[in-house]
Amino acid sequence: NPPRLRFRRLRMPIDLTTAFRGSAAVAAGLVTPGQLRSRRYQRLFPDVYAPAALQPDLALRARAAGVLVRGRGVVTGYAAAELVGASSAPADAPVDVLLPSSYRCDGLTVHRERWWPDEAKRLGPTLVATPERIAYDLARWARSLTERVAAVDALAFHCYVELDAVRRIRNRHLGAHLGSRVSEVLALVNPLAASPMESRIRIALHLDGLPAPVVQHPVTARGSRFYLDLAYPHAWLAIEYDGAEHRGQRRARRDLLREAALTALGWKILRFDADVVLFRPEHVAAVVRAELALRAAV
Repeated sequence: NPPRLRFRRLRMPIDLTTAFRGSAAVAAGLVTPGQLRSRRYQRLFPDVYAPAALQPDLALRARAAGVLVRGRGVVTGYAAAELVGASSAPADAPVDVLLPSSYRCDGLTVHRERWWPDEAKRLGPTLVATPERIAYDLARWARSLTERVAAVDALAFHCYVELDAVRRIRNRHLGAHLGSRVSEVLALVNPLAASPMESRIRIALHLDGLPAPVVQHPVTARGSRFYLDLAYPHAWLAIEYDGAEHRGQRRARRDLLREAALTALGWKILRFDADVVLFRPEHVAAVVRAELALRAAV
């Protein structure tokens, strides 16, 4: 059993430039009830407000959730991953919190679970799960195997999460809801995966039964060192995600020069954009399978 947690009401400075508790700000004389109801502020959760000029993105909603459950719970899941710099969230990602008792609130997904003290840390005023605990939670909760692996890949890459540490947390919480998913996810995680979209491509290939590609495969061409997102070196075949960042004039020119250098060596580069990766992953696998067969026959 986890150590018994002691909850205490923390007195934190009130910062009106981010999420804050409205009643505390009113009591401190920083705002009036009328100002809270004005266009100057937006209500994110009960008694939790933020300046109206701020975009209510996942990071802000995560901080607001931390204000809401302060002294009682921990922010985890995609919302916490956003705060620790390992974003992999889909557009409709919820704000997940761990609470020892039931609680209902629109915009919040409450998991009535226990956590150990070393599975949470404070980021400013927000109590957030550690990257290892976030990985354990998303390895259970994300909506598909692809998204579960993409989330843990991002945490392993950006936060240097060690998979053995995630396994230790799983072993602490044997019998937890959906805990049986964790082993399958960890077996597929690759800490070299540089983006969630690359992870999604890799798992699309896995689910189609294709062999695992090499992640971030190094190639030297024309005196430069390049890293291929995914590669089958034996077939001289590379698979890369064609994201929006590749569309700028300078980046596009650099990509053309890079691809010319690789093609001169005999590499074939397959590129897939977000629409295909997210909504037609079976097409990604079919194209790669066909190209592998073609190059094997040459």
